[in-house]
Amino acid sequence: MPRVKIYSTARCAICARAKTMLDKWAIPYDEIRIDGDAAAMREFAEVTRGARTVPQILIDERLVGGFSELTELHMDGELDELMQPE
Repeated sequence: MPRVKIYSTARCAICARAKTMLDKWAIPYDEIRIDGDAAAMREFAEVTRGARTVPQILIDERLVGGFSELTELHMDGELDELMQPE
């Protein structure tokens, strides 16, 4: 199964919603908290090409964006395709 990463912060309500949706869809993920962790913040900036908002979600190291983009992928059926093993 593809590896999913979600970059988030502790006080981000949209991050919580994204994680709830991933849980609902039974999609395992690794959460990277960027608040208070300089190394995680540097990784976040590099991987997301300087994104300024969280959550930011990657599937197999492919940046898909935030909560809205995740929801669109699901509604369009593309999330299921991305989650298929190769």
